[in-house]
Amino acid sequence: MKRAILVLTAVGAVAPADAFVAPSVSRDSSTATLHATDAAIDEAVDNPRLSGLALMLDDGTRKSHSVAQNTQFVTGFFRGLANRDSYRSLVTSLYFVYSAMEEAMDATSEDRVRALDYQELRRLPSLAEDMSFFYGAGWESSIQPSAEARKYVARVEEVAATKPYLLLAHQYTRYLGDLFGGQMMGGMASRSLSLENGDGTAFYTFDEIASTNEFITEWYQRLNELDLTEEQKQEIVDEANLVFDLNIGVLTELEGSPVKAMLTLAINSLKSKLGFA
Repeated sequence: MKRAILVLTAVGAVAPADAFVAPSVSRDSSTATLHATDAAIDEAVDNPRLSGLALMLDDGTRKSHSVAQNTQFVTGFFRGLANRDSYRSLVTSLYFVYSAMEEAMDATSEDRVRALDYQELRRLPSLAEDMSFFYGAGWESSIQPSAEARKYVARVEEVAATKPYLLLAHQYTRYLGDLFGGQMMGGMASRSLSLENGDGTAFYTFDEIASTNEFITEWYQRLNELDLTEEQKQEIVDEANLVFDLNIGVLTELEGSPVKAMLTLAINSLKSKLGFA
């Protein structure tokens, strides 16, 4: 039934059935076209990112991010790689953000949020490990959130108290972003800051997830199965865009030279390829 509906939506609304094959088109060509259509339909069924809230989030966040916003995000990340102090500040801000997120998920009775709360994605234990590396014993009593981290935490606490289903946007933006880019970003941090043996980069490691692609596909499938109104879905997309801006705020307040970080990364990568490191 789902396949038939997709056919009607993708094909039937465009033209009547007898309009698809012109007299000059061969039977083989017609068959090839139908097979190509079937393949496209199968892909839409198998890939949850091509439909539902998954598509709305991917499409809605991509379209709303301006070139300037994306540049701010990338520049801010490299600013965090300028030196260990800057990177430690980034890890500290993330610790406060994830504390708020995961405490909210522990406390919520919102089943739709709980459905996407995978323990494999939880970052607080990994962040605590990184904090211990950078600050040493007793680090919990020696840290304070930055201004942007406080703003981010306040938003998490607000939606948890008023519209907890909006926590889905925070799960989507942070956890999937971490999982998609974790290996690359952790490697960049290690090379730029000469961190070895995974020290200081546990946040970017997902040891309990064997296949990133399979895990993300399952996550999107479950997301699309949630019982949400169209209005709620749009609210979640809007919240995801706000979360992106909150993350830019955390990155742009970091001190450090992004140019220096990029040069250091390039030099260390070259040394590694040449066998000098």
